[in-house]
Amino acid sequence: MSAPSFGGRRVLLLESRRSRELATLVTTYGGEPVEAPSMREVPLESNASALAFADALERGQFDLVVLLTGVGTRALVDVVGRTRGGTDAFVAALGSVRVVARGPKPVAVLRELGLTPWVTAPEPNTWREVLAALDARASEAPLNGLRVAVQEYGAPSDELLAGLAQRGAQVTRVPVYRWALPEDLEPLRVAVRALAEKQIDVVLLTTATQVVHLLQVAASMGLEEAVLAGLGRAVVASVGPTTSEELRQHGIAVDLEPSHPKMGFLVREAAEQAERLIAAKRGIR
Repeated sequence: MSAPSFGGRRVLLLESRRSRELATLVTTYGGEPVEAPSMREVPLESNASALAFADALERGQFDLVVLLTGVGTRALVDVVGRTRGGTDAFVAALGSVRVVARGPKPVAVLRELGLTPWVTAPEPNTWREVLAALDARASEAPLNGLRVAVQEYGAPSDELLAGLAQRGAQVTRVPVYRWALPEDLEPLRVAVRALAEKQIDVVLLTTATQVVHLLQVAASMGLEEAVLAGLGRAVVASVGPTTSEELRQHGIAVDLEPSHPKMGFLVREAAEQAERLIAAKRGIR
């Protein structure tokens, strides 16, 4: 079997935080990366919600805390540390309640704090797995009547909040940061024009917000329909179900989800299947 390769194809990357790492992987697999960072993390102007959560947690007013991202968990700890001059009381309070982690990244932050989650949602680490994991432990802690705090990561996880509420939980949102467009939009505009002109062969997407921002910039340029047409002829590879749901909401077909929702698997499996998928989408025999 031949080694995975993009065969010199142009591969659009909208990743921001790990853009160079992703570009290096694409190059390793014979692709030509087109980098267009689409997001930046912006701390909320007011940390009132995070600090109110910390106060309530320390007063014993929560039974369960759901941590959705490692970055958000770390930001929450940092906010408390900066404003309180330390995190000992907060970490002790967090250790006194049941904590649910949506995957390995919040788990890693908890370990740094000397804490172990009560529940860790399995792959692909979406809201569905969080609810399923909680349902599986319902005999230990039924959600009905529990006071639950959910650390959010840029945009509300409406489906998770609704699922918790349907199970009788009293839910408190804890927003820590939000996603904004990058300060320098030119790389994203270049990507929009390349898609509109059908110059992109593969698109790798690692979070749902990348889809939203790509189409937002395309619309501001009057090129949204052309970009959708460009995505229709490119191979669209999504890291996992949440990103795929966002794509489908915009009428964009998802050609590939990797066997594991991780960046390395995404790149390798896209390289393995790119030529076959391109041929199928473009009617090449």
